Amino acid sequence: MLEVNVSYIHEVAIVEAKGRIDSSTAAAFGEALTGAVDAGSARVVLDLSEVDYMSSAGLREIVTAFKKARSLQGDIRVAEPAPRVLEVLELSGLDTFMKIYPSRAEAVNGF
Repeated sequence: MLEVNVSYIHEVAIVEAKGRIDSSTAAAFGEALTGAVDAGSARVVLDLSEVDYMSSAGLREIVTAFKKARSLQGDIRVAEPAPRVLEVLELSGLDTFMKIYPSRAEAVNGF
């Protein structure tokens, strides 16, 4: 089960995911993430504090949205990834080109 909420702080979209991001939920996750970019907010904070599992399908959706945001001179920042999710981000190498912040506020202020 996955729940995704999108809110805004100033001109930054906050995409907050809760639950599991796997092959059955990745498409909905990706739609919310790229939807935020398509709606005109190329600056996105992805709050992963309440995601307990992320598969390669979820990573693929993040990379797709990241490329789209970058093409619009924006960025996607990751906030508060749960320990297991942080490990997946590090093992995949996403942490080498995406900024990861310990809190949502720090990620928003990082823009």
